[in-house]
Amino acid sequence: MKLQLTRPLIFLDIESTGLDVSRDYIIEICYIRLEPNGNEESRTLRLRPVDALGETVHIPTTSSDIHGITDADVADCPSFAEEAPRLAAAFQHCDFAGFNSNRFDIPILVEHFLRAGIAIDFSRSRMIDVQNIYHKLERRTLSAAYQYYCGKDLVNAHSAEADTRATLEVLEAQLDRYPEELHNDVGFLAEFSAINRNVDFAGRLVYDDADQPVVNFGKHKGKLLEEVLRVEPSFLNWVLRGDFPLETKQQFQRFAFQFRQP
Repeated sequence: MKLQLTRPLIFLDIESTGLDVSRDYIIEICYIRLEPNGNEESRTLRLRPVDALGETVHIPTTSSDIHGITDADVADCPSFAEEAPRLAAAFQHCDFAGFNSNRFDIPILVEHFLRAGIAIDFSRSRMIDVQNIYHKLERRTLSAAYQYYCGKDLVNAHSAEADTRATLEVLEAQLDRYPEELHNDVGFLAEFSAINRNVDFAGRLVYDDADQPVVNFGKHKGKLLEEVLRVEPSFLNWVLRGDFPLETKQQFQRFAFQFRQP
């Protein structure tokens, strides 16, 4: 079943130096941009990981063993910062979909845009996580999902292009298989695939039923952020100095400012 769209939907998959959103670097990104009229644009980019000092970052062997990308493969590639303006133009005012994308691909993408000094408003973008749909309905991995829903073996798993295309095909097959459970609507799919109502993309803050921000980690997990900051004002400084994604820190600062207003 083809997706019914009211605005562009970006399927994406990211390969990186590791799984730490705040520390690691994107080395490959593939996206398929679907238009409401059915047109499709696909692009795959290899990127040289560059730190804040402009130095090339080594890709750990443990990561290369998974996605097959080595230092030599990206030695002559542009950095994310060099490609960021073009990516921002392609991604602005779009919805997004991926496999485990709400937990990893979207947070690390947002982090890289912030590192590059480019602010994109993702607040109105609807996020479909095909893995969450799969886990709620079948509970397996992407390769198993591809075999189960599409009847195919996933060749070149953990290459961004293969994983991105497989994710698109799996979602379309899910719509065919579960016509009663799933609606062909991006808003519904984004809500269905969400696990928490995240404030920040890394999920360090979540909304409760009253739409109030709640701390979602550590000793204050489950507590209202406003209450935590009132009882322990130093918590904010601890977060801002800590090893958290930039976007997470921005959200903490935003609410801290709101709580101070009369």
